[in-house]
Amino acid sequence: MTNNSWFPKILLGAYVVVFALLAINPFSREVWVAENIPIVLIVLYLVFLYWRGIQFSNTGYALMSVLIFMHTVGGHFTFERVPFDWFNDLFGFERNMYDRVAHFSVGFYAYPVAEYIRTKKLAATNWLVYLTPLFFIISVAAIYEVIEWWFAATYGGDAGAAFLGSQGDIWDAQKDMLMDTLGGVTALMLFYIQGCFRKEHASKK
Repeated sequence: MTNNSWFPKILLGAYVVVFALLAINPFSREVWVAENIPIVLIVLYLVFLYWRGIQFSNTGYALMSVLIFMHTVGGHFTFERVPFDWFNDLFGFERNMYDRVAHFSVGFYAYPVAEYIRTKKLAATNWLVYLTPLFFIISVAAIYEVIEWWFAATYGGDAGAAFLGSQGDIWDAQKDMLMDTLGGVTALMLFYIQGCFRKEHASKK
C-alpha cells in the first residue's frame, strides 16, 4: 500500500476550500444541509482514521475523494441542476445524469475497504476480499435510498423532491443502487489488476 502523507492532506485542504465556496448561496439551504451532512461525517471519519494510524493508499484516497467532491457540488446546485450538459449531450441523455455518475463513485469505496481487509488479513479466502466490499457497498446504497425516501416523505415540497432527485423516474432508486454496485465492481477490478501488477513486479526482483 503506497501512501505519500502529503496527498491526503492536499485532498483535505482542497475539500475545505470547495466546501467553503459552495456553502455560499446554495440553491436550497435545506438540501445543502441534508446533502452535506453525510459527506462531512465521511471526511471527519477519514481524518479520525488517519490520526489513529489507519491509512489508505493514494489510489484509495483519490477514489474516495471523487464522491466527496461530486456530492459537495451536488449539494450546492441540487443534483438535478448541476451544470452537466456536456456529459448529457455527449451520450444523448435527456435527464441530468450527474446523480448517476455520483452514485457510481459511491462504489469506489469498495477499493479502500478491500485494501483494509487484505492489509489486516481479515478475510479467510481471497474471494471474501472482493465480495465483502461489494456487499458493503450494496448495503450502504440500500440504506441511503431509505434515507432519501424518509427525507422526501418528511419534508416534502421542493426540498424533498430535490433531495430525492428522481427527476420523474419511478425506478430511480433501483438505478442508483445499480450504479453504486457497478462502481464497486469497477473499483474492485482496479484493485485486482493493481495486485497482479504488484505480484509480477515483485517476482522480477
